[in-house]
Amino acid sequence: MTDGRELLWDGCLNVRDLGGLGQIRPGALVRMEAPTRLSEAGWAAAWAYGVRAVVDLRNAEECEPDWVGRPVGMTVVRAPLDPVGSPFYEHWTKLDGLSSPLHYPALLAEHPELVIAAVRAVARAEPGCVVFHCAGGKDRTGLLALVLLALAGAEADEIVADYLLTYERMKPRYVEMGARDQLTAVRELVAGHGTTVEASLTATIGSLAMPSFLLGNGLSEADLTALQARFT
Repeated sequence: MTDGRELLWDGCLNVRDLGGLGQIRPGALVRMEAPTRLSEAGWAAAWAYGVRAVVDLRNAEECEPDWVGRPVGMTVVRAPLDPVGSPFYEHWTKLDGLSSPLHYPALLAEHPELVIAAVRAVARAEPGCVVFHCAGGKDRTGLLALVLLALAGAEADEIVADYLLTYERMKPRYVEMGARDQLTAVRELVAGHGTTVEASLTATIGSLAMPSFLLGNGLSEADLTALQARFT
């Protein structure tokens, strides 16, 4: 259930407020797929909702031009979460295509600096609502959401349910691309490794000691305070 968290921004399918999960207030953080297709009305709705900063988790080569211009005054910060060219990237691209939660523990352990950079971007964003996204709003966006929600004290089942919502919301886009049902595909993939999507996510959440993970990997106390203030 989204409990009214879903947002209707014309041109995108997978937009929702994280408010109401843990200690996060409505209007603080929004997750979505790449906003490339937002119409003028879609961008106007985002601006009216209070969005003043966008954190883009994609690598530069993935970025495509927006269909229409973004509102003047809305800042964009890039914080790529895929360590392209690293042994991690080569290994997990072959193993799960970076399209399942299986790789989350390895990324958190081997490249925490990327996660910290993304969290720092949220903490230091302009006053107002912050949107963060990758391409489909599922895996990289899902990992950052998991980290932020864990810090905010959300229950594991809430975090898992929020992650799973993207598969349903993005179904029309998968059909458009001619792709098979992605939830079925990912469930089969993780089952081949002896687990489930839910169990994999729950294990990752349980392994994160907050805020120790963030502070121990380079987030400053000032940024942590700013982040918690943004939540509440």
